[in-house]
Amino acid sequence: MSHVVATQAGKGLTTLWRIMVLTWRHPWMVIITLASTIIMCVLQLWVPRLLGQAVDQAEGVLDGAGAVDALWTTAWILLVVSIGRGIFTMTMNYFGEAVGHHTAYELRLAVYEKIQRLSFSYHDKVHTGDLITVGMLDLEGVRMFFATGVLRVVLLGILIGVGAYMMMSTDLLLGCLALSFAPFVAWNSSKTQLTLRATWLKLQEMLQNLSRVMEENLGGIRVVRAFAGQDHELKKYDEASDAALALAHRRVDIRVSSTSLMNISFLLSMGLVLWVGGEKVLAGEMTVGTLATFLTFMTILQMPVRQLGLLVNSFARASTCGNRLFAFLDLDIEIKDKPGAKPLVVTEGTVRFENVDFAYPSAPARKVLQGVSFEGKKGETIGIVGRPGSGKSTIAHLIPRFYDVDGGKVTIDGQDVRDVTLGSLRQSVAVVQQDSFLFTTNIENNIAYGDPWAKEGRIARASEFAQLHNYIIGLPTGYETIVGERGVSLSGGQRQRLNIARSLMLRPSVMVFDDSTAAVDAGTEQRIRTAMKRFAKDRVTLIISHRLSSLMHADQILFIEDGAIVERGTHEELLALGGRYRALYDLQVKPGDDALEAAE
Repeated sequence: MSHVVATQAGKGLTTLWRIMVLTWRHPWMVIITLASTIIMCVLQLWVPRLLGQAVDQAEGVLDGAGAVDALWTTAWILLVVSIGRGIFTMTMNYFGEAVGHHTAYELRLAVYEKIQRLSFSYHDKVHTGDLITVGMLDLEGVRMFFATGVLRVVLLGILIGVGAYMMMSTDLLLGCLALSFAPFVAWNSSKTQLTLRATWLKLQEMLQNLSRVMEENLGGIRVVRAFAGQDHELKKYDEASDAALALAHRRVDIRVSSTSLMNISFLLSMGLVLWVGGEKVLAGEMTVGTLATFLTFMTILQMPVRQLGLLVNSFARASTCGNRLFAFLDLDIEIKDKPGAKPLVVTEGTVRFENVDFAYPSAPARKVLQGVSFEGKKGETIGIVGRPGSGKSTIAHLIPRFYDVDGGKVTIDGQDVRDVTLGSLRQSVAVVQQDSFLFTTNIENNIAYGDPWAKEGRIARASEFAQLHNYIIGLPTGYETIVGERGVSLSGGQRQRLNIARSLMLRPSVMVFDDSTAAVDAGTEQRIRTAMKRFAKDRVTLIISHRLSSLMHADQILFIEDGAIVERGTHEELLALGGRYRALYDLQVKPGDDALEAAE
């Protein structure tokens, strides 16, 4: 147990050190902030002395001692000190926040870049809400550490340390009485902040769950409406929200109780100082000004002592949030360029699968592909068909190296896709997927996403190939028409055709259509296929589909079952074979033919 605690403590210190290294990337701002903090503390500690001196001088004026000029001088000094304290406090706060925000800016870019580079296998197993939590809440906890942690150490160290020394050196008894509230307040504040910290982490998990519920509801709002699931969704959200609200109320109760106890302890200490100090003043052992100095010191030290708990909380929060944030940033990227990887050079454009085995990282024991081998040459179309879950889409994902094979290899013109740069590979291989994600921008930008500087004529030609151009020019604003979030203003077939046009913009050497015309009607699909013939003659085309009419024209058709190729050949050859392909053909086509004959 002690070993685990020591390991966690060491990990926490390492995390805090990494945060400090990040803040020191802006040394001048850090130096200005620390210097302003020290000067502000010195001016703050000077104020009680000046006030005590002013009280004694005012008493002298009342006694006719002629101390008016001295009193005015003290008043002017106090005014200048107060103004200076305000200026340096503002400087400290401004540059302290600036350091935090610059650090957050760099971390935000690093997190976003990491999200872009992480492999599909990572995104398969993580929820979007978890990534948002890391990129927002955890990053915020790290951002605040310099202002609420590092600066507070300097601030409290000077105010409490020097202030306590000044009081104790003036009068030991009164100094002890004035600081008697400090141990209890420091202990109570630290305990409360750690409790609040634990409840905050639990509240964060609840809010994370709440965001998941909301995100899923917004993403599936059409399904919710279609199945009249509003009441169920509201109940689910209310339950998650009520749990978070109850914990938030508990946190308020803890904070209020702690504040009340700290106020009582402070007022008791101040009462003792007034009692004992008053006796000393009456006995002539102390001036009224000295007593006023003690009371002012107590007022000044009250807030720093209370902030000891906030300091503990800041370190705990930075350590926890930093651990999660840096653990994410330190993740190893599974799919990345090998050292010395060279760009893919496409000559003939031949795609070859050589005895490929593959299992998804989330289920390594289940082989999705086993011994898959086939070849596609320039100008050829390869059709892939099979039952759902047979491994068809996996083949599409392995060509652009969304995942790495476990056995065998995938090559393009003899070059293993693992040995070339990802950028060049994915410029040469375009996968048109069934799920067509569109950005909330105009149609032109969505089509030209892979090549933002493409000319309008090229965009229009890609749209013509995808049988979308005529529809677009019929819109009031044409290619400038804004599509809604995820393209909800377009039909499913229109989104798929736009997705096809976006892939054609890359002019890839290998085109993979992964059930990408499932939402397109048969007539439009036929026109797309006719238009694609000229485009396909210079590249390899793979068509994955459940609908045989989409791939019957292919030069070679592969029937996949349980991750293996069980039949291959042309449409006519497979029909003559009388196997699985023939059975699927009879299921999809023959019933329609029989119905037509009966009608005749």
